[in-house]
Amino acid sequence: MSGLFDLTGKVCVVTGSSRGIGKASVEALAAQGAKVVVSSRKQDACEAVAAEINAQQGEGTAIAVAASLGDKAQLQRLVDATIAAFGRIDVLVCNAASNPYYGPQAGISDDQFRKILDNNIVANHWLIAMVAPAMRERREGSIVIVSSIGGLRGSEVIGAYCISKAADMQLARNLAHEFGPDNVRVNCIAPGLIKTDFARALWEDEDRVAERNRTTPLRRIGEPDEIAGAVVYLAAPASGFMTGQVMVIDGGVTI
Repeated sequence: MSGLFDLTGKVCVVTGSSRGIGKASVEALAAQGAKVVVSSRKQDACEAVAAEINAQQGEGTAIAVAASLGDKAQLQRLVDATIAAFGRIDVLVCNAASNPYYGPQAGISDDQFRKILDNNIVANHWLIAMVAPAMRERREGSIVIVSSIGGLRGSEVIGAYCISKAADMQLARNLAHEFGPDNVRVNCIAPGLIKTDFARALWEDEDRVAERNRTTPLRRIGEPDEIAGAVVYLAAPASGFMTGQVMVIDGGVTI
């Protein structure tokens, strides 16, 4: 039983990992023995997180590779650099996402809508397509997509984002069917409101967060570490019989 969460020797790539849920996730994965790749748009931000992890877990635990979600060539470079450094990819965590628009669906521009769909769905498809073949050949691997409870219900404020997150859930279900015979698992995590820079527009509004706390059974919003634990679970042997599922972690909001 002591090995259920042991990730010693595993190589984990986490997008959007210079802050928020992604940063908490690379730190948690490294603490369980994994080699981790820190990736976001800015190289210096990635290097800062990798340096922190190496100081805590030992030199060579983490590397930093910047990549923009909307650039397929940069995502391929992320994969290639990881394999050059560590030899393979055992766990892919598609955490990075975009949400450039808050408001009713009728007001969103075509460019904003396309950016949300491209960064939150198409980029995940690209990355998974780049790493899954080697996982399937080795008959081992775990892919985690960080979705949102927005994918389970409607919204008057972040509707396009919710559409993209519902699509991520279906992407996981479809790929779980395709990859399952090769022992490669694909799952989603659906966080509720988490105290991250990404969600700042929601939790900095005192009236909005007070109402959210009132209607949340745990009476508070979440912290990034509380999502990182689920990432570790889905990466580790403990979740070996789980695929195609959506883990809702929202303080009870959706019940």
